Amino acid sequence: MSQPPNIDGILITWGDRLFYPGNRVVKVKPQPRLSGDAARLRAAAIRKRIEATVVRRVPQVMVKVTGGGRGMKAIAAHFRYISKNGRLEIEDQRGETMRGKDSLRDLADEWRFGGSLISDDAEPGHRREAYNIMLSMPRGTDPSTVQRAAREFAQVELVDHKYVMVLHDHQANPHVHISVRAESRHGKRLNPRKADLHRWRETFAEKLLGYGVEAEATRQATRGRSRNYDPLWRVKAREDGRLRTNRPGTKSGGRAVATRAEALEAWRQLGRALAKSGSLEDRKLAGAIAGFVKEMQVGEAATPQRAAPEQEPRTRPIDARSGPGPVR
Repeated sequence: MSQPPNIDGILITWGDRLFYPGNRVVKVKPQPRLSGDAARLRAAAIRKRIEATVVRRVPQVMVKVTGGGRGMKAIAAHFRYISKNGRLEIEDQRGETMRGKDSLRDLADEWRFGGSLISDDAEPGHRREAYNIMLSMPRGTDPSTVQRAAREFAQVELVDHKYVMVLHDHQANPHVHISVRAESRHGKRLNPRKADLHRWRETFAEKLLGYGVEAEATRQATRGRSRNYDPLWRVKAREDGRLRTNRPGTKSGGRAVATRAEALEAWRQLGRALAKSGSLEDRKLAGAIAGFVKEMQVGEAATPQRAAPEQEPRTRPIDARSGPGPVR
């Protein structure tokens, strides 16, 4: 008689590839094989993430680096932008709040001299002295909860850095703008990469869950999505009528196609394993995965061919230079 498949082992193997992708930049040591209670707990966590993704379709958090200032003029301009020129309340890393134009000037001076001097202007190509981050949730999420979760996110991920945050709840999606000084008080510089952004999404989702708000931080490829999100300078240029070119709405490069194919194979492996389980709940989950895979295949077929490279507009807003795109 053939041995029953090791369902938990298969879930861990393919679930980790799907939900916890390795960092391609920093090589890490292989993790030891789990067994016993540790394996059962890990497999249970994978089942919960599968159910959240393919059954309940839990809302996804967005963490976007919208740019960053290279000189104090650009940084101060972003302070004015996110605070609506001082009309909205600003909160700093100490939890202190401020409002008004005078407070913005004092804040700029504090950042200018609070570490290595930040000059007013920076030469082209000069390193960023600040990063602009936006944390967002879909329409209907309580704005005050988004703000509390963003505050706890910053306390974990931006520790030892100067930062300010402003809640925007006047638009469809409640979101928080954070401006963080690149240099920490220990002289270490922030340099967010794709793997960092994915961790930031996980942290933000975890903080929201702590307030009872269901949120997931699943990669686009895992969800069968391939949307291109415009950096802030393109959004502003479009609003001002200065955007001369459009970019494809979906990612269609070789890396994006390969990532989606890897995700699709992982879903298939998970579905096959769960379909062989003796648990009725597992088999129901397998059925939900089958429907989800069909949706992914339809979306894949509808993905347009890669467009020709576009020419960027010559003028960019001083406070909205493109940085790492959003991770969703």
